[in-house]
Amino acid sequence: MSNAKYGLITIGNALVDVLAKTTDEYIAQQKEEAGMEKGSMNLVDAERALALYDDMKEPTKMSGGSAGNTMACFASFGGKGAYVGKVADDELGKSFSDDLAEMNVDFKTSPLSGTTSTGRCMILVTPDGERTMNTFLGAAVELTPDDIDVDLIGDAQVVYLEGYLFDPPKAMEAFIKAAREAHSAGRRVSLTLSDSFCVDRHREAFKDLVSYHVDILFANEDEIKSLYETDDLEKAIEIAQDKCAIIAVTRGEQGSIIVKEGTRTEVTAEKVADIVDTTGAGDAYAAGFLYGFVERMSMEQCGRLGSIAAAEVISQMGPRPAVSLADLKDKKMAA
Repeated sequence: MSNAKYGLITIGNALVDVLAKTTDEYIAQQKEEAGMEKGSMNLVDAERALALYDDMKEPTKMSGGSAGNTMACFASFGGKGAYVGKVADDELGKSFSDDLAEMNVDFKTSPLSGTTSTGRCMILVTPDGERTMNTFLGAAVELTPDDIDVDLIGDAQVVYLEGYLFDPPKAMEAFIKAAREAHSAGRRVSLTLSDSFCVDRHREAFKDLVSYHVDILFANEDEIKSLYETDDLEKAIEIAQDKCAIIAVTRGEQGSIIVKEGTRTEVTAEKVADIVDTTGAGDAYAAGFLYGFVERMSMEQCGRLGSIAAAEVISQMGPRPAVSLADLKDKKMAA
């Protein structure tokens, strides 16, 4: 794998995140009025997104999207990467592209022209740090197999697929194409299940993807149990480890469980003095893990890097690190 130009290519919903603090009372009100579920990702239309924005107090805007956040963290570790996702030919789309360029991440997907705007995610953060996402996908869902550059895919050690994008039929086809091309080139394919909401909508398709196209699976406890329709985490892990070579299950403050070809490794979570915003914790964990993986580290080291990255992003507002994860890695791993 060492002859690859990139350590990682991520494919996902290209979104601009809009974050603001809120109260549990507001979330409860929105659940009653519009079905908003605390701690989940809720799909909304453009009108609903605008209404939520009007309610947000002192919002912060930044480029986001799950796979985009993973790539940002991977680049912060010092990894070389590329991103595949669809933005519109508009101001937000240009901002998204510029942000990736500043991180030295290659982004060559052609922007969408027309009336559809770049997608955005309205993220409401309650005092406990829990994030509730309300996503207007916009141009992001227009990704098609034609946007999958075969040469680009073949030039990455790992191709990482974002479960949030696994909804439009064309995006599903793009995932399958990317996975097949990666394996044809002798590369690895990784998937994050993203959210139980996604798993519930496409359970059988996700099962097929994991069984036939995925080498490295990321999921939290709820997602993997939902995928295999069991309340028993150990049973879900047992099923999953027979489907792909490596699984990494995150469990918040309980750390993570990694199983590689039958060998289990448990990694403790990094201590966090103050949880500010849990947005992007799983994205950051995947970035740290995959950075370690492409650098040929042990599973314990990969999980530790994942925990370091996750702990850093939940200590701040927003899903992208405010400090160099490469510097943090050197400090933490040497301790």
